[in-house]
Parts: sequence; structure tokens; C-alpha cells
Amino acid sequence: MTDGGVDRSVECTGSINAMIAAYECVHDGWGVAVLVGVPNKDDAFKTHPVNVLNERTLKDTFFGNYKPRSDLPLVVEKYMNKELELEKFVTHEVPLSEINKAFEYMLRGDGLRCVIRMDA
Repeated sequence: MTDGGVDRSVECTGSINAMIAAYECVHDGWGVAVLVGVPNKDDAFKTHPVNVLNERTLKDTFFGNYKPRSDLPLVVEKYMNKELELEKFVTHEVPLSEINKAFEYMLRGDGLRCVIRMDA
């Protein structure tokens, strides 16, 4: 269907099977797979060694490749000016005393973003 594979693939689910499929579907020689999702801590990325030898590129991104020192102040400014609606990305809020719940949500894949309240 693609005559040898796709030029680019992006995986955003965190599913290890989707990550492997995203890598294995790119074209030999120039295909690039970008992994965005965060897998379960016990998952292992397994593929045939020939896939690595065929010059496919595997990239990842964490936090959208934001640079905290230079990019975070811009994000805060946009949020304060109501140009960025961060609330719709928050799935849970927990007080600091219950921070382990936030880790449980993350490890189970139940939370998109969890806010830790420092005042509670």
C-alpha cells in the first residue's frame, strides 16, 4: 500500500505494540518514527535486529521537547493572558500528602495530567 513503508510515523498512545508498529512501518533507509506516548514501566520494546540495520530512524520526545529555562516562562505568560487553556488537560488533582496516587494514575495510564497541590 505504501510501496515499502511510510516516510514518517508518530505514536502517541503509550501502547508498546503501537510503538513497535510505528517503528516497523517506516521505510527502510529514510523512514523516521517518533515515539511520544509513555509506555508502562514493565514494557519492553522488541523488534527484529534487521529493522535497526536497515537505517530506519527512531526518535522520541518528552514534554514536547520544551526547554524549561527558555520555554516555560512563555507558556506561563500565555496561560496568565488566557491564551492557553491548561485546565482541559488536567485529569486529576491530589494534595502533596497523596502524591503516590498521582504515580498510580500515571503507571495505570489513567491520567493525562495530574496536578499536585502544594497547599493541601
